[in-house]
Amino acid sequence: MTPLNVASGQHLLGTRGMSAQEITSILDRAAYWEQYPVKLSNHLQGRFVANMFFENSTRTRFSFEVAEKRLGAQVLNFAAAVSSVEKGESIYDTVRTLESMGIDAGVIRMKPNGLLPEIARNIKVPLINAGDGNNEHPTQALLDLYTMRKRFGELRGLSVSIIGDIQHSRVARSNLWALQTLGANVSFCAPPSMQAAELAAHAPYVTMDEAIQADVVMMLRVQLERHEQKVFKTAAEYRAAYGLTVERAQAMAPHAIIMHPAPVNRDVEIDSELVESSRSKIFEQMSHGVPIRMAVMERALS
Repeated sequence: MTPLNVASGQHLLGTRGMSAQEITSILDRAAYWEQYPVKLSNHLQGRFVANMFFENSTRTRFSFEVAEKRLGAQVLNFAAAVSSVEKGESIYDTVRTLESMGIDAGVIRMKPNGLLPEIARNIKVPLINAGDGNNEHPTQALLDLYTMRKRFGELRGLSVSIIGDIQHSRVARSNLWALQTLGANVSFCAPPSMQAAELAAHAPYVTMDEAIQADVVMMLRVQLERHEQKVFKTAAEYRAAYGLTVERAQAMAPHAIIMHPAPVNRDVEIDSELVESSRSKIFEQMSHGVPIRMAVMERALS
């Protein structure tokens, strides 16, 4: 699937195809918003933004909503579970309906893969991808990059290991494209049944022992019930083979950091005592979601 040229408009559908300059400008603007002295600004006063969530996500939706309200926008929250989409209306028709009511931008999360570029081509207002299928989750990747840049100053040459269910992970994909654009070295680590074969041409799959030698060790949420081939019968088995345990963490470099897009399965992909340890950036990542999304919303509506 060819990615929509994100630079051609204010849409943000994915990090694939974004230029280094464009990514950096969003990170720089987020730094401005993180330091902004007051909670509310009127940058987007008089603008209407619809958060269209056709798939549940409390954390991402709240982060977008806080970002939009901090910029002074009027926010409409739309949840598919209580909408006519349940009665058979298509996602496209719903977006067109909200567009015809006069929204200025839409934030959209959906389960289907490949549908978003098609919708964006037919919609005149900017759309921001808040996660589509296992395709992309660009604002998560941007806040991850922001967290890394704050810690290391420079992303070029940084080694980043992404560990877990790569097959189902939009976070892994968006991080891969954005990190490589800024010159970082990405590797994956996953059980064979959780690997995405099509990504092997872009980043190598390494062993768990190799993966924890990176500057950034990024764990992914694992949902064992997603996999038909039950390689791991229990969460404890997965933890033993691919979890970031306290013992494994001791083999990490002294400067290395632990990341996770959350929500975290404690004591499955990562031991509970590591989640809030000194080298963990997990809660800091969450705090960076608001300034990143403020930068993205401002870009969409500027």
